[in-house]
Parts: sequence; C-alpha cells; structure tokens
Amino acid sequence: MSQRTLFDKVWDLHTVSTLPSGQTQLFIGLHLIHEVTSPQAFAMLQDKGMKVMFPERTVATVDHIVPTEDQSRPFADPLAEAMMAELEKNVAANDIRFYNIGSGSQGIVHIIAPEQGLTQPGMTIACGDSHTSTHGAFGAISFGIGTSQVRDVLASQTLALAKLKVRRVEVNGALNPGVYPKDVVLHIIRKLGVKGGVGYAYEFAGTTFDQMDMEGRMTVCNMAIEGGARCGYVNPDQITYDYLQGRDFAPQGKDWDQAVAWWESLRSPADAEYDDVVVFDAADIAPTVTWGITPGQGIGVDETVPTLDQTIEEDRPLTQEAYAYMDLKPGQALAGTKVDVCFIGSCTNGRISDLREAAKLAQGHQVANGVKAFVVPGSERVKQQAESEGLDKVFTAAGFEWREAGCSMCLAMNPDRLEGRQISASSSNRNFKGRQGSASGRTLLMSPAMVVAAAITGQVTDVRSLV
Repeated sequence: MSQRTLFDKVWDLHTVSTLPSGQTQLFIGLHLIHEVTSPQAFAMLQDKGMKVMFPERTVATVDHIVPTEDQSRPFADPLAEAMMAELEKNVAANDIRFYNIGSGSQGIVHIIAPEQGLTQPGMTIACGDSHTSTHGAFGAISFGIGTSQVRDVLASQTLALAKLKVRRVEVNGALNPGVYPKDVVLHIIRKLGVKGGVGYAYEFAGTTFDQMDMEGRMTVCNMAIEGGARCGYVNPDQITYDYLQGRDFAPQGKDWDQAVAWWESLRSPADAEYDDVVVFDAADIAPTVTWGITPGQGIGVDETVPTLDQTIEEDRPLTQEAYAYMDLKPGQALAGTKVDVCFIGSCTNGRISDLREAAKLAQGHQVANGVKAFVVPGSERVKQQAESEGLDKVFTAAGFEWREAGCSMCLAMNPDRLEGRQISASSSNRNFKGRQGSASGRTLLMSPAMVVAAAITGQVTDVRSLV
C-alpha cells in the first residue's frame, strides 16, 4: 500500500477507529448537503428521534432542482418545490448554515464551498453528490456518498470506509493553445478508462498541475470520479494558499501562518510510495470531445470515431451501443457534427475563469442560427463577478442566454433539458444516455471554449481555429 502520501497522512489524522469489518471509521471535517439527497437522510434521523451531531460542520445550499430562468416561489415543478421546502425545514430544525436563493452565496455545492474558503487542505469532506471529488484540488480528501451515508454523517460525523490505494497521475509540460484543464481530464479518462480508477485515489501531479490555477485543478479533480477513482487531489502549494487567503472562512493573522505551515507538512514528499504511477505528456493532449455514452469515449477533435479494431475487446459491446445511440459510424470525423444546444456551466466548468475564457472567444461573434446557447454561472457570487466585468453583456450580445445560478442542464432535475434527439455541446461532466433530460438526447462533452466554438459555427469545431 501507499506510504507517506498526502492521502495517507490525511486518512490517518482522521481515523477514529478500525471497525470489525476492517473498514476505517473516518471523521468528516466538513459535510455539504443539498436538496436532493438530504430529505431521506433527515427523515431517517427523525424516525430515531436524533438530531445532527455537529451542525456547525454541515453547510447546505440548493442547486440541482433550481430553475435558472424563473426562480419565483413556489416553483412550477411541485416536486422541486417540495424538495426546497423540506430542506428549508430541516436546516432550520437543526441550526445548519444555509445558502438559499437570493442569499448572495447560493450556488452549486462544489463551487460555493471553495469560493468561500470552506474547503481547505488536509480536510475530509463528504457530500451526497458524486462530484465531491472536486474539493481534492485543495489537498483535501473528499468523497461523494449515498443517502444512507449522508444519514451516518449527520448522526455521527463519521463514515465507514475501506482505505483506497493511491495512483499518482502525472502530467508534464505546458498545455498547447486551445487546450484546457477539461481536455486534460478527458484525455486521462480516455487513456485509463472509466473503470481504471476503481479502488484508487488519484493524486494529480507533475509540472502541468504545478502551473495550473485552482479552478483548473478543480475541473480535473471534479471528473476523477468519471475515471472510476473515489477521489482525486492535488498537493497544496502557493497557488492554493494565494487562492484561499482572505476568503470568508480562511484562517487569518497568526492562524493563517500556522495553517500554511501545517498544510505544507501534508504534501506528498519526493520519497512517498504509490500503488501505481502513470505519466502523460501535455504536448500529446488536444482539444478533446466525447463521441459516445461514457466520459471515456473521447477523442481529439481532429481525430475520427474509433473502429472496433481500435477498441479493446471487453469494450466493444459498449462501443457498438454508442455507435447506435449517437448515430455515428466507425472512422467518422466528429468535427462538423451539427449541434442543437450549447451549454456552459455545471460544477465542472461554471466558475469565473471558465466564463472569462468563454466570453473572450464569444466576443465579436454570433451564435449560429437554429442553435440554443446559454450560460449558467455556478454560483450567485460567480454571477455577480461576471456581471461586474461585463461578461454577461458579451454573452448576450453574441446571442447566448444569461441565466441564474444552478446545476442547469448538467442533469435532468430542473427545466433545462434536451428535447428528442437534440445534440448538446456541453461543458458538464457526464454524457450518459438521458443525462440531459431526453431519453434519446445526445451529449458531447468538451471545454467551455469548445462549446463557444460549436455555438458560433453550429457544429463541432476545433477551438484552435478561433484562438
């Protein structure tokens, strides 16, 4: 097993006991909740006459079911309104910090916690959402959990977990123009597979990550789960500390200096032992687009859809299923594929840096006729910052819709959905069948910059032609 990695250090520091099953009872420093996976968990507590053990370690927001156009209450969707009302009742009853719509701090759970400094190095973080791996960008160990585990954390502030192996995923070199962190993680998943990380934590390292800003690191860690890893993380460094300093919940004064010294001590040393190491060259990474029905079915935008002979034998049934569902042929170019909807947002790519880059490319262009294009900020703070910089005006002038904060078209839990066989160019994280709201809708994952290129041309386009 791995030795002396950040993962090992943080795991050991948060170990309460070893359970008879051999699992670790792990203390959870921060518990993030939202409206979808918490109602049943609170109901389980109520059935036992229990309350939340450490409410000060729980933070709530609403994101999944939130409309991004008309947010007036009650919501038009009765189920969404019921979820909202249930969360409001539960946080009030348990004295939990809650960022509701209109608070100025509401947004996607994996965006609001980092932007407020709630997410810090060396923490253990859990949330009833698979993309909790996002927080690992800060050198935290963060897990997506199920509803029964949400109950366990509410009741005991601990989880029963088997310790993971650690794989060092190293990427070295400078990214070429038009290549972004989203392309990096899609490339890694393409090469290692959607099941390649099962049983592992991924430590993202190498000179490419050393040079990457925090929001880029969050994008990569966000999709570690799509490669099968339970969590992904980056060792904290000066980039991490510069991002955190001065944020709402970051340490201050002497506490800040002590915190940084401790965070530095958690870093994986040069002689750390890993269960596996893989190395990639940044120069080999192109703007990447998924063509199939898993995040691992991706290709460079200038490549063609793989043939069965180019696919390992065990993946061939899924490859054939993807051909049929996506209406693509082996050897077909993906560039030039017509798109109907272009979506910029999600916990993967709804941050201010994503919107800045997208606006830079949208400036002076117009969305193609027949294409519905919209931008959804990941939080109310991101929206406010973007508007203060005039990004909303750039988008609307180019023909994009400018929306309120929420998860939006990443998943089919709100009014933003595909219809019929529409094809979506999406900056989100999953391209599963039906993920974006239509049982036959098709999703092509790509960077926000690539989404802009698709919106402008009306088809999958190499963003490097615009850069």
